[in-house]
Amino acid sequence: MPLYRDEAIVLRTHKLGEADRIITMLTRHHGRVRAVAKGVRRTTSRWGSRLEPFTHVDLQFAEGRNLDTITQAETLTLFHTGIGLDYDRYTAGTAMLETADRLVHEEGEPAPQQYLLLVGGLRVLAQGDRLPRHVLDSYLLRSLAVAGYAPSFEACARCGLEGPHRWFNVSMGGALCTTCRVPGSATPSPETLTHLGALLSGDWDTVGRAEDRTSRQASGLVAAYLAWHLDRSLRSLEYVER
Repeated sequence: MPLYRDEAIVLRTHKLGEADRIITMLTRHHGRVRAVAKGVRRTTSRWGSRLEPFTHVDLQFAEGRNLDTITQAETLTLFHTGIGLDYDRYTAGTAMLETADRLVHEEGEPAPQQYLLLVGGLRVLAQGDRLPRHVLDSYLLRSLAVAGYAPSFEACARCGLEGPHRWFNVSMGGALCTTCRVPGSATPSPETLTHLGALLSGDWDTVGRAEDRTSRQASGLVAAYLAWHLDRSLRSLEYVER
């Protein structure tokens, strides 16, 4: 039975039979993978706790006909230690895991940028130096950009005219000039569009100077933009303080 190794972030798990679990994870080289972890629900399991959401692990897999089987697991980083005991960090982190699961939907298709982005986002979130809402919104925008849905916050998303512009429409891809605006477009403040651009580019100095109302308006637009491209809202986003 062929074996292979890879690093992964555990996204979610669900029960299989009396003692096993199916683990869904985002790996560095093999993209989204679902694999069976045998016996991990037994109290005698030596590595069941290493296969919980938020865990960064090095794994060995045995290839199977339908699902691969995890045969070894070594912990690299326990992100849950810095995330799980804080409600805001936990809910933001859960939304990040769900986003990765939804954006990387083809199993076995390499998605190294999404993997590295998730690892980096969880690391910043676990450190606790930045507001969870800011970390989450930055991650959501960047993951959408990597997936090919990069929003425009300065130039008009339709004609390319340099801004700043007054209008914003999620279905059109971002900021719109007066000529290109369509019915139903939002009119965020200039500060909100600047904040969104800073979140996307990683300009944390600008992000940190944003007023609370600016940050909250930006979060609403990020959530709407994400829902449009995923066809529905994230379930976990309902619990995030926005």
